[in-house]
Amino acid sequence: MSDAERLLARLVAFDTTSSESNLALVRYVEDYLASHGVEAERVMSPCGNKANLIARIGPDAPGGVMLSGHTDVVPVAGQPWSSDPFTLRDGGDGRLYGRGTCDMKGFLACVLANVPEWVRAPLKQPVYLGFSYDEEIGCVGAPDLIRRFYEHYSTTAHVIVGEPTSMQPVVAQKGATNLRTTVTGREAHSSQVNQGTSAIHVAARLVTFIEDTMAALVEEGRVDEAFNVPHTSLHVGKIKGGTAINIMARECQFEWEIRHLPTDTFDEVYARYEAFCAQLSDQMQARGKHVEITTEALNVTVPGLADRDNDRVLRLAKDHLPAGCCDHAVAYATEAGQFQGQGLQTIILGPGSITQAHQPDEYVERSQLEACTAFLDNMTEALQSDATS
Repeated sequence: MSDAERLLARLVAFDTTSSESNLALVRYVEDYLASHGVEAERVMSPCGNKANLIARIGPDAPGGVMLSGHTDVVPVAGQPWSSDPFTLRDGGDGRLYGRGTCDMKGFLACVLANVPEWVRAPLKQPVYLGFSYDEEIGCVGAPDLIRRFYEHYSTTAHVIVGEPTSMQPVVAQKGATNLRTTVTGREAHSSQVNQGTSAIHVAARLVTFIEDTMAALVEEGRVDEAFNVPHTSLHVGKIKGGTAINIMARECQFEWEIRHLPTDTFDEVYARYEAFCAQLSDQMQARGKHVEITTEALNVTVPGLADRDNDRVLRLAKDHLPAGCCDHAVAYATEAGQFQGQGLQTIILGPGSITQAHQPDEYVERSQLEACTAFLDNMTEALQSDATS
């Protein structure tokens, strides 16, 4: 078993589901780094029950690279796992099974396994580690980590976010915002529809408008073929409302998302929905129909990662990856756009396939860990020179 696999087994054993604390894992990583003479700093969550972690290996010098990953994982409840999700299992098929193996403790394990080599190497530029909390519920922890890193560590380091990309560089991602809309109408007996306002009927018009907005963006030519879904997408994932079939529903609530292209913004897309809500409310009120529509964001808007200002970090990656790797764009959200928003050159690159993320019997292929380890080994040579600056 490789060092990365042994570390992965330890990391998987910590239940860092986003609803739980990650401090036990953080303490383990701190102790591991300390055993190699590396100090780490915690950046605590407001509640004090979670922490980001920042560490530097090598000189306090310009340049270098930040290797970033999140420590939290998604829930396992209700999923048909074949074994304990928090015990690493070797499937005998070249795959290592367990929650977080792919997303993204496999990357963290590879990074930690390389720490002894970086400590021994005559680095001219530093390696930074940045491990965050609560990425899975909206990239909540990263802003404080990034702010602390930029203000107290480096303004010139390049950033590699180790989400699963099958070890292919990803240069663009969509932004994402989750929302909840609540429609409040007026109850009445369903035989007396002129006396009430069905919140469900109003919500249905809003849901239809959300889908129509997505189609309108495509018709306007707001398309980027680099993405497998080449346009901003709007999707309603949950809806509930009403109390009985013969009562006009007083309340209906639905949860939805906007995943916008880097060339679009959340504000401009959401403004269309907001304007339609106001227009619909005015029309209803003019007919004597009482209705209230309120929408709240369920997470901070996660910015997209644009394919720009990344030439040096992309060269660093490609120079130390096998020949033939090519740039990709992804529809899922990561912390990469937050790093780019701070002015840091950023790409996404890590072991495992996103198709395994969040699944029962999540796994990472052993060959992917080996490829990640080889990349980190190769990159070390560049950090012993001025090659990343």
